[in-house]
Amino acid sequence: MAKAENAELVFVPLGGVGEIGMNFALYGYGPPSAREWIVIDVGVTFPDASLPGVDLVLPDTRFIEENLANLRGIIITHAHEDHYGALLDTWPKLKAPVWMTPFSAGLLEAKRQGEQGAPKIPVTIYKAGEKFTVGPFEIEAIPVAHSIPEPMSLAITSPAGTVIHTGDWKIDPEPTIGPKTDEARFRAYGDKGVLALICDSTNALREGESPSEVAVGEGLKGVIQAAKGRVAVTTFSSNVGRIVSIARAARDAGRQCLVLGRSLKRVIDVAGELGYMDGLPEFIAEEDFGFIPRENLVIICTGSQGEPLAALAKLSREEMKSVSLTAGDTVVFSSRTIPGNEKAILEIKNRLIDLGVKIIEDGDALVHVSGHPRRSELRKMYEWVRPQIGVPVHGEAAHLVAQGSLMSTSGIGQVAQVRDGDMLRLAPGPATIIDQVPFGRVYKDGRLIGTDQAMGIRDRRKLSFAGHVAVNVVLDDKYELAGDPDLVAIGVAEADGRGETLEDLMIDAAIGAVDSIPRQRRKDLDMVQEAVRRAVRGAANEAWGKKPLVTVFVTR
Repeated sequence: MAKAENAELVFVPLGGVGEIGMNFALYGYGPPSAREWIVIDVGVTFPDASLPGVDLVLPDTRFIEENLANLRGIIITHAHEDHYGALLDTWPKLKAPVWMTPFSAGLLEAKRQGEQGAPKIPVTIYKAGEKFTVGPFEIEAIPVAHSIPEPMSLAITSPAGTVIHTGDWKIDPEPTIGPKTDEARFRAYGDKGVLALICDSTNALREGESPSEVAVGEGLKGVIQAAKGRVAVTTFSSNVGRIVSIARAARDAGRQCLVLGRSLKRVIDVAGELGYMDGLPEFIAEEDFGFIPRENLVIICTGSQGEPLAALAKLSREEMKSVSLTAGDTVVFSSRTIPGNEKAILEIKNRLIDLGVKIIEDGDALVHVSGHPRRSELRKMYEWVRPQIGVPVHGEAAHLVAQGSLMSTSGIGQVAQVRDGDMLRLAPGPATIIDQVPFGRVYKDGRLIGTDQAMGIRDRRKLSFAGHVAVNVVLDDKYELAGDPDLVAIGVAEADGRGETLEDLMIDAAIGAVDSIPRQRRKDLDMVQEAVRRAVRGAANEAWGKKPLVTVFVTR
């Protein structure tokens, strides 16, 4: 590959750098006026209570949409939602070729079939160790260990040099289903010379090394063998290695397995087609639940993050038709708590405890391990790759700064701290932020996608705090009130605490607002509308201490 005149190599994250999740990275090569681009990962994050009604949070891709003529392809490192979950919703705007591993492609197709109107995306399959060319970039897929099948780091080579984009990874000497992290390939690139290491920071605050997935399997086996009643284990549905560990632990303890939850069943179907479930006993059907003695059953279920409609939440509310938990049973949380989900998980645990169920989590036994590298593992990666430039990604500010400091003290000469929207020039010259590009969040809300304003989320949030009042004012031919205004209040307090209803106070305020306007000026219906709106809102605030949204209709 020849180096173009005035060519630069730039890295631009639009998500996942300064936050956990919603990973979306751009690499561009060429002169500033004609860069060619690739996208690495198209992830989502999930809404919290501040986004009522929102289904998914997606990266704002305006910047690359304005450069579609030069977008050469999209490469997905693995099929976690925070790395590929926005693909079905974002691809129609980008329409670039997509490269995925077999497992990722299988999950995408299974998800597409479950979503009405989802696009059929043309996918090119790549496998571990393969090289392929996308625009000006030659890419090699380097297998790494993580908590899902077929996770890949990418060695991205252009005329400006090679960048290692780690994706999500860890070092696990005994992964349940593989692969192991390919130390030899990382070392080989280090020997040839690596320009930059774009590295996962999720566990950069934790010292030491992550335990092996095999050790987690032994921990789960011990818990299951010691349990007197049924055991339900909840975990991330994409963690096929953990599902296999649970199924093996159940088998070794002489128990049968039942799977609950659509997303788990979807993942198991795809994993089974690719041979990842070979050698395991068949899972039993839900209708067989009542025929299995309590001490002979393990349930693998969704709901580790407190999702209200997931299987574990339904079990805690005793809402499942054929399956239930009773006093003396055990529930194992084989997962970590994603920040923001603490309250929902605690509510489920308390309901289970009220049922007499025993709760076991990571602090009680080795029943979970992260899929991300701790500090000793990060140091090994630096030693293998020996990059000129280190760029921490995948994390909030605390994680990014912690890894940046570790990189500096581990001998990496340049460390570049970037955040979403920064354009980092990696070559030529020192690593430098040279521009800021549009970035942010858009929201999937039902069948539509848009900004918080376009989706009405801002007003929805206000409604959740102070409700809504609709007022209909009718004026006669002489611009006098034709009867009292009609008023409907939703989500508003009923009375002011002194015997007056808020509705009566607001109606009086509306009448007073109209009466205070000279009759000739009432011809300006917009002015009447605004006067009534302010008066009604003010009356609610004076009596209640809150200002509802107020909509006024004035007709003559």
